[in-house]
Amino acid sequence: MIPDGPTRFHGIYPSTVLPMRGADFAPDWDAYARHTAHCLLRPGIAGVLMNGHAGENFVISRAEKRRAVEVAVTTVGASRIVVAGVNAESSLEAAAEARDARAAGADAIMVFLPNGFALAQTTEMALLHHRTILAAVPGMPVFLFAAHHAAGRMAFTPETLDALLDIPEVVGIKEGSWEVDRYDALRRQAKAKRPEVAVCASGDEHLLACMVHGSDGSLVSLADLLPDEIVALDAAVRAGDLPRARTLHETLEPLAEAIYGDPPAGRATARLKFCLAEMGVIPDPAVRPPQPPVRDAEAATLRAALRATGL
Repeated sequence: MIPDGPTRFHGIYPSTVLPMRGADFAPDWDAYARHTAHCLLRPGIAGVLMNGHAGENFVISRAEKRRAVEVAVTTVGASRIVVAGVNAESSLEAAAEARDARAAGADAIMVFLPNGFALAQTTEMALLHHRTILAAVPGMPVFLFAAHHAAGRMAFTPETLDALLDIPEVVGIKEGSWEVDRYDALRRQAKAKRPEVAVCASGDEHLLACMVHGSDGSLVSLADLLPDEIVALDAAVRAGDLPRARTLHETLEPLAEAIYGDPPAGRATARLKFCLAEMGVIPDPAVRPPQPPVRDAEAATLRAALRATGL
């Protein structure tokens, strides 16, 4: 449910994983409901982002994405904002996913750019992709996704961002560039043109730095593991209590680095699932191929980080 007021999309949104069974990689919907409740039904959590990168949105089917929204909506009811990720190479397929999300009860969508945009992207392409999707769900609120600085040409240029901000349905931005300077530049540009748009910091290892620059919340998978601490970090920065914020950062940082910072890149979902299984939140850490499971040295690093963080 979307609350009223100018800050209705502000806040902390855990970006959930989709638990699976290792025997056949089928979604475990009961475990998904428990995982969603575990990180969402807490004070200070504004909503959920499902079917994002942490939810393996590039390897799950359209039917599975719709079912994920249905389970999340059933789990949280009208108590939280439900944001459904839309991710497809074809704008027409992405539009169908958006229709599914709305029909399943999502309050808003987040549009992920096609992976092909890493090779080439123009402002016209980005606008056509977003407008094709939104034509399928008129009036539905949409979050933009600002891509990683190393994702080739997928990141928005200032010209492309300016054009996308002309779309009235845009209500928020998940800033995932993973560079604090780029984050602040995007934040300044968005706030100058559309001050009501929620610019949300999403670099898990440097949430503190981004929040100090200014942030309207965060859509992050680290909140799957440490939702209360991230809510507290956001509150401390807003209150100007930097000693408290730095203390919370020191609590979060070992696990954030182990999940997102340690090479090789692209292992966050497998590591998140491993940690959730170690904590007893989900029964199986399985990830779909081509991602391999966590093993050996990687597992030891994550266990040490869980201990250091107090989990």
